[in-house]
Amino acid sequence: MAILKIARMGNPVLLQKCSPVVDPGAPDIRRLVADMMQTMEDAPGVGLAAPQVYQPLRLFVFRVPPGRQTQDPDDIPLANSVLINPEVELLGDERALGWEGCLSIPDLRAAVPRATRIRYRGTDCDGNVIEREVTGFHARIVQHEYDHLDGILYPMRMIDFRHFGFTSELDRAGADR
Repeated sequence: MAILKIARMGNPVLLQKCSPVVDPGAPDIRRLVADMMQTMEDAPGVGLAAPQVYQPLRLFVFRVPPGRQTQDPDDIPLANSVLINPEVELLGDERALGWEGCLSIPDLRAAVPRATRIRYRGTDCDGNVIEREVTGFHARIVQHEYDHLDGILYPMRMIDFRHFGFTSELDRAGADR
């Protein structure tokens, strides 16, 4: 396994629509997933999409660490996971602002509106179907990573740029992030 270089905002790979993964069990895909998990943990982050490591493929890795989820029973903690060729369905009209960061946009955070409840579906490297209905932080991570597969970075989703800044300044100002 290896720590991969993370593309930063401004690199064209982050702005393109990614191609489907033809063979989720292929050795190169398994190696990419393992390297992405190690890179996500090393960063440290809670999600990492293939285009963030210069691979324009429809897959991402993510985790929901215990203690990060909300009080909603469908916002479940989750160990390191992969979603290959994912589909995401927004459930209902309810949206909530939440603070987000991104490994491709280091040292910045912003309040981003996201659906509070989603259903997602994809496969893992063994071809097993993964399907869940989730809320809260879990739903936010999946939406954020899924956006990367369509060339969307979180600032493109913002509605109020007053809630965007350097993490150090937001901390100093006591912003609720």
